[in-house]
Amino acid sequence: DMLKKISEEDIQRYAHQIILKNIGIDGQKKLLISKVFILGMGGLGSPVSMYLASAGIGNLGIADFDNVELSNLQRQVLFDQKSINKSKVEIAKKKLLLMNPKLKINIYKKKITKINIDKIIKNYDVIVDGSDNFQTKYLINDSCIKNKKTLVSAALRGFEAQITTIKGWVKSENNPCYRCMFPQLNKNNRNENYQDCGIVGGIAGVAGSLQSVEVIKDILGIGKNLVGELIIIDLLLNRFKKIKFKKNKKCTICN
Repeated sequence: DMLKKISEEDIQRYAHQIILKNIGIDGQKKLLISKVFILGMGGLGSPVSMYLASAGIGNLGIADFDNVELSNLQRQVLFDQKSINKSKVEIAKKKLLLMNPKLKINIYKKKITKINIDKIIKNYDVIVDGSDNFQTKYLINDSCIKNKKTLVSAALRGFEAQITTIKGWVKSENNPCYRCMFPQLNKNNRNENYQDCGIVGGIAGVAGSLQSVEVIKDILGIGKNLVGELIIIDLLLNRFKKIKFKKNKKCTICN
């Protein structure tokens, strides 16, 4: 499959990537046969999917059981006024195919649970977490560790974003999982879910864009990824910081 000739049209479409030394034609071919799964087609899923589709990721899986609501349009840039009350994944598929008709897109219009997650993510190379609650973040983390997948995770709140990468198969003290970084929260903790905390649309765009680049780097094996590191961006005060984490030796998931 890798030896497949790349078309003239593809060379034109991806010219600005192919020209980069660490991508080139071979790197572009890798992207064209890669498979990426995105959980959540909201504030993060919109920019991530748009940039991955544009970059020539060949196969995208997108999961979300919600319909578009008016309040989504402030940050979920894949949707518009006509999308309201329609399925997010169905609208997303249409829009992404307009951007890149050669894409293969699988849609999962259902709640992702312990029962179905393993079966779904087995078929993908890289998993993107665009969910908005800790429960789902733990679920996807645990499944990526179990199935030895790369996970690119992000979270949003107000003017802030956090991004990290977890490699499910790497057994190293420098490769903590999501539970190592964020130990299980008290069930009564009001901050358990942050979908109600308010958000500035642009910060979702920044975080989703960073996630898309992490995914591309992982597929191509280039650069340095965010394993063991959490980037925290506060755009209200323009503060950017990186926190390093070690594996929690008592973590029941990744040890």
